[in-house]
Amino acid sequence: MAAEFKTAQPVEFYRQFLKAELRPDGRELGEIRSTVLNVGSISTSDGSALVKLGNTTVVCGIKAEFASPTIEEPKRGFLVPNVDLPPLCASRFKPGPPSEQAQVTSQFVADTLSSSNIIDYEDLCIQEGKLVWVLYCDMMCLDYDGNINDACLIALLAALKNVTLPVVKIDEETELAVASSTERSSLKICSHPVATTFSVFDDSILLVDPTVEEEDLATGLITVVITKDGRLCNIHKPGGTPLSSSQVQVCIGRAKARATEVCQLIDETLGSVGR
Repeated sequence: MAAEFKTAQPVEFYRQFLKAELRPDGRELGEIRSTVLNVGSISTSDGSALVKLGNTTVVCGIKAEFASPTIEEPKRGFLVPNVDLPPLCASRFKPGPPSEQAQVTSQFVADTLSSSNIIDYEDLCIQEGKLVWVLYCDMMCLDYDGNINDACLIALLAALKNVTLPVVKIDEETELAVASSTERSSLKICSHPVATTFSVFDDSILLVDPTVEEEDLATGLITVVITKDGRLCNIHKPGGTPLSSSQVQVCIGRAKARATEVCQLIDETLGSVGR
């Protein structure tokens, strides 16, 4: 009977739960699903991480390659993020070119990398004006159950902290770059941005870490990105219900607590694998 009610009147079904300040999956309105993290599992990458946020699962692999810097910034390397939402993660995604949601999520990650100054791009310089590192950061969703922004950013941050780059020397005679097969150095992380997403139900009720059902029923979504030290570096709100300043402050407060939780999880996970 409950399943039929949910199918026929999904919004009213949720309202009955929210009256008791609970959600159908048993969580409180401000409760985030369990987060499980694994790092370094892709041996062919220079850094990797896999995160499960509830059922939503994202793997991030980072591959470093040589590139030429721009003339305007001869000492600056590159970070190139890409989010893939393949058909295997949910039936809503079809084969072919990247979906609109995949493109929007990729842009969200790129904007966050830019605004958070997550690394010093000059650390990626090998030879000024001639050679730098480009880090291709590929995030693939294996199981989609909502809140892709948060999962992608956790996986990316953990993968970046797992990155090691080979020591490179320039051969004086040939002027070619020679990468060491034994010596590697870690990437210095300058900031630790963490995303916290909220769905807006009935134009007023905020639900943190929404499932795909809650996203579909939402009248609006907002993602707040806070760094480990409490700095606000991005607010992503793709239309929908406008929020009052007090509602935004509630989101920011919860996001600050979440940033501390996620950074602690990443540090503990990296510590357990010796990185």
